[in-house]
Amino acid sequence: MTAIEELMFDYFEISKVLIIAPLRVAQTTWTNEAQKWEHLKRLRLSKVLGSVSEREKALHEDADIYIINRENVQWLVENHQFDFDMIIIDELSSFKSHQSKRFKSLRKVRPKVSRIVGLTGTPAPNGLMDLWAEINLLDMGERLGRHITRYRDMYFRPDKRNGMIVYSYKPLADAEEKIYNNISDITVSMKAVDYLTMPERIDNIVNVSLSDSEMKQYRQLENEMLLPFSDGDIDAVNAAALSNKLLQIANGAVYDENGNVKLIHNRKLDALEDLIEAANGKPVLIFYNYKHDKERIMKRFNVRELVSERDINDWIDGKISVAIAHPASCGHGLNLQSGGSTIVWFGLTWSLELYQQANARLYRQGQNETVVINHIITKGTIDERVMKALRNKDKGQASLIEAVKARIIYVKHKRDKRI
Repeated sequence: MTAIEELMFDYFEISKVLIIAPLRVAQTTWTNEAQKWEHLKRLRLSKVLGSVSEREKALHEDADIYIINRENVQWLVENHQFDFDMIIIDELSSFKSHQSKRFKSLRKVRPKVSRIVGLTGTPAPNGLMDLWAEINLLDMGERLGRHITRYRDMYFRPDKRNGMIVYSYKPLADAEEKIYNNISDITVSMKAVDYLTMPERIDNIVNVSLSDSEMKQYRQLENEMLLPFSDGDIDAVNAAALSNKLLQIANGAVYDENGNVKLIHNRKLDALEDLIEAANGKPVLIFYNYKHDKERIMKRFNVRELVSERDINDWIDGKISVAIAHPASCGHGLNLQSGGSTIVWFGLTWSLELYQQANARLYRQGQNETVVINHIITKGTIDERVMKALRNKDKGQASLIEAVKARIIYVKHKRDKRI
């Protein structure tokens, strides 16, 4: 936002900025940040959110910055003159799919824009293939090719396939180095721990164990893909469904074939109770995976779900002692660090992006206390494999970030607005 302010009022190089962000970030984060800093208060912000009529009204306001959620990018491109001269994409990785409507829409108007910036802490959450669409929006295909097929041919080879149908691609031996080199001139990577005095982060594993009868049920579903009940079986039709069902059982409950919840155990709820008590009044943020997880947690504990702007502001102001959220709903962009420093993962996710982004809500710039991230893991179950997979995937992404890291030297000097 400081860059916007200088480009707009000191260099006169831009006059109208579009910020594309996750919905809740669009609702709160950018406007809250603008209000924090004296030098940003002259920036006029308009939030293009809500119903069609509300968005139309916001677009016609006389403002410097227009903030829209990413789900409405297609609507904006198709229904309005695209006269923005700078775009900021908050969470660029949400445009990683070259087949998504939001990517295709933004790509269509990209040549009209002279400046574009993409922000993300997870540039390649599922591998290097994710980079093509993101970088394509930045440079219109100059570095990684104008088409995804060309990118695949240059840097990958078919991996899993059935005849002519290719399900996945594997990077060539030298692909990482070549890709990193090609994008290095437009990529700046900075980790808070490298440039800021960050508090300690403690990752804690809290193990729980199933009884013999509970583990027997788990193994039966794992081996036979079916766990029969008189009023509705638990049935896994394929490997993906089985993984999903096993994660649910590890958490304590599972949906049957009729959509009803079968309670298996309360081991994680008991562990969660101990963790809340151990926090000794300090705020706790719980991440859950399934709806029945949330329902069981809310039934047992006095918790508040972070849903609305008011919920988020109350957490920030320290008015909520125990909060609950799904990582997909508040995993990106929200500044929640002032509200607490303790996270509990009640149920894990396979998504490295969601996992890292959710943790970064508290472990980020402005956090003054040691951040404790607790993972409740059911021993002998798929939980252990998910935890291992998240750690292994992180190695690949860490290498990407390291490869393009900018070593910035801070020099104290008088701010004279000169480059």
